[in-house]
Formats: sequence, structure tokens, C-alpha cells
Amino acid sequence: MTPDSVQIPTTGVRAVWADVPEHVRAGIEDLLGAPVVDTVGQHGGFSPGLAVRVRCADGTRAFVKAAGTSLNPLTPGMYRSEASIAGRLPDTGTIPALLATYDDGDWVALVFDEIDGRMPHVPWRHDELDRVVHAVTDLSRALTPCPVETAPPADEQLATIMHGYRDIADEPPEDLDPWERRHLDRLADLAESALHHLAGDTLVHLDLRTDNILLDDDRVWFVDWAHACRGAAWIDTVILMVNAALHGHDPEPHIRRHPLSADVDPDHVTAFIAGLCGFFGAFSRRPDPPGLPTLRQFQRAQHTSTLAWVRRRTGWI
Repeated sequence: MTPDSVQIPTTGVRAVWADVPEHVRAGIEDLLGAPVVDTVGQHGGFSPGLAVRVRCADGTRAFVKAAGTSLNPLTPGMYRSEASIAGRLPDTGTIPALLATYDDGDWVALVFDEIDGRMPHVPWRHDELDRVVHAVTDLSRALTPCPVETAPPADEQLATIMHGYRDIADEPPEDLDPWERRHLDRLADLAESALHHLAGDTLVHLDLRTDNILLDDDRVWFVDWAHACRGAAWIDTVILMVNAALHGHDPEPHIRRHPLSADVDPDHVTAFIAGLCGFFGAFSRRPDPPGLPTLRQFQRAQHTSTLAWVRRRTGWI
């Protein structure tokens, strides 16, 4: 399969500036220091929240994201988690600075430096993927030791995800892939074993995909740190490769050569990939979350590509 042949949903349905309650818009403008006179919506990602570049009457420019429980009950909490991480990140030159936060108990808004960049092409182009793969090395080294004392440990952050196959095994769906059905208990054990190998002292982004990355002429920028945790430096490389595999790229050469993963026990990597696959398989069968009508379709596509990778790595018949 070539990257150009992959057709998958890569974005959700986002709110626009006018959808944000007037008092929240006023609160954001207070943070910016001037009225907003123009907004440009940003696409990508599956949050139903606002994501806009804003221009203010005094010339101030920024990037603003905002969401209330009416859009999705979990999104404001994710933005609070992101604020707790982003506000403590060092200046690496590759992470936009968090400038201000608005929180009225319902709506949460985050104001960041505006980055004059764009998301990578979808599907991934080889040159852009290679560029990001190299940038992940620099990012992980800059975030080791972990600069955020409050970041949760990886085994805690990923516990639910790594138990996806166990959840499936408890009540196997009728449409389960025959290979998965044959090896279901084995896959559940393998995925759960990954939790013993994720420890480390790197701040891990944990959600590296095309929509959480920006490219400018000189740098790769990493955005959306809501799921960040303290763990092994190789985790982000594997997650990025899961996204690359979704778009038809062979992840194995990158895993074998990447300085963050090349010396990691291959069985530990396989276990982690299996855990991600089980998560996609389990959660893609759940009802659509409020305001996220394309997420489950995206997870189904991720399950398909990741399952092929798990079969290849395990060699199980």
C-alpha cells in the first residue's frame, strides 16, 4: 500500500470564534490585552474545541484553543492537563510557549505563541517524515531529565490503553479479526507486559501525529501536550511510527535505526505496539464521543495498520 492510496479521516469538527460564549471571548481578549479583530480557524485533530490564530486591534497575534463541556465533557479537563504541562516546559525552540490560561470552571482557553508553520502533508511525505523523526531525537534529549515534576509516570498514563486486548478478551466481538481471535489471550498478556518496560526520565509527548506537529522553514514544532508523561525516551518514536504506518510507510527501518529505539529490546517494542493495537481495537468499537464524529473511524483505521505491524513483528501464525 502506498501513502497516496490511504484515505482516512484526519480531523474532527471544530467550533468557530462565534460559537464561544461572549463572556469567554471577553475573558480571552482580556488575556490578549486587546479586542480580537480577525480569526483564522486551524484544522486537524479531533477535538471539537476552538483552534484559531487571532489578530488583535493592537496588532497582537496568538494561537487560541478553547472548549466547554457543552462541546465535549472531557475536553476542558484535557486542556487543564495541557496547561499544567505546557506552563512548565523549558524553552527548547520547538514547543510554542503558553502565554495565558482562562478557566471559568466550564470553559477553558489556552493562549500560545503563534507559530508561522503548517502541519505535515497528509499522508506523510518521506522527506517530512524523516525530518520529524530526526527532530524527535532532539526533543527527547532536551526533555531528559523530565522537566515537569508533576508529569504522571508512563505506566500509570498508559494503563488503560495497554489493557485494551484484555477488555476485548472479556467479551470478544463477533467481527474480531480471525488472527486476533486465535491469539487473543496471548495478545492481552503481551500488551500488559509493556507496562513493565515504559519507565524512564524523559517527558514523553505520547500523541505524536501529523496534527500535533508544525513545520516551518527551519524547525519542527510539537504542540498539544495534554497526554504527556514521564517515561522511556523511545515511546514517542514508536507512536510516531504508528502514525507513519497508518499512512502506508514501513516503520521498521526507522525503529531499527533511530537512536532512541535501536538499542531497545525488540520484545518490549512489540509489546507496546500490541498494546496500542488493542486500544484502537477496543475503543474504535465504542459509541462516538460527543462532538467527535470521526474519531472512531480514525481509530479503526489505526487498528488495521497497527494490527498488520503486530502480526509482522510477532510472526505468529
